[in-house]
Amino acid sequence: MNKAQLVEAIADKLGGRQQAADAVDAVLDAMVRSVVAGERVSVTGFGSFEKVDRPARYARNPQTGERVRVKKTSVPRFRAGQGFKDLVAGTKKLPKGGEVSVKKAPKGSLSGGVTAKKATTKKAAAKKAAAKRTAAAKKTVAKKTTAAKKAAAKKTTTAKKTAAKKTAAKKTTAKKATAKKTAPAKKATAKKAPARKASARKTTAKKTTARKK
Repeated sequence: MNKAQLVEAIADKLGGRQQAADAVDAVLDAMVRSVVAGERVSVTGFGSFEKVDRPARYARNPQTGERVRVKKTSVPRFRAGQGFKDLVAGTKKLPKGGEVSVKKAPKGSLSGGVTAKKATTKKAAAKKAAAKRTAAAKKTVAKKTTAAKKAAAKKTTTAKKTAAKKTAAKKTTAKKATAKKTAPAKKATAKKAPARKASARKTTAKKTTARKK
């Protein structure tokens, strides 16, 4: 049975071929969109459709036997429900009339889609919150690192200034010590000056004595 035959099969129950075609298109579109989004579409008694991720692997070309690497991909998968399996296996018989090939959905199960959407929304919100927390944590670490670098730079600058001050103080002390050593030497030289005056006086005395003679 193809799509056109399926539409014809349910046209009488839906009031016409166009209505049946629209219904089939709407159902298939909703199922495909949900599976592509990563959601699981489950129909009680019929089966479930879901998206499955296949990792990268190696396969063989059936024509050449050559080993080929297959990239990672995602594929749709259908799992038949137990009621569907029982009907196909023959353990249960199809009813002669009516549409009871699949069990009717239990009460309250039709709201499952809304619940699933809410759960998906909650998961998305949780992911966004986690991302915000991670970003905030990274910013905090960056601020702490910057503050630590600035503090280290200040310490280094202060240490350099202190070392420069100590060096300047040492030079000043050395200059004072040199000045102190030079001062006594000058005083000693100044004290020796009177001896020259005495010699001058003796010379004057000798001249006077000579004149008297």
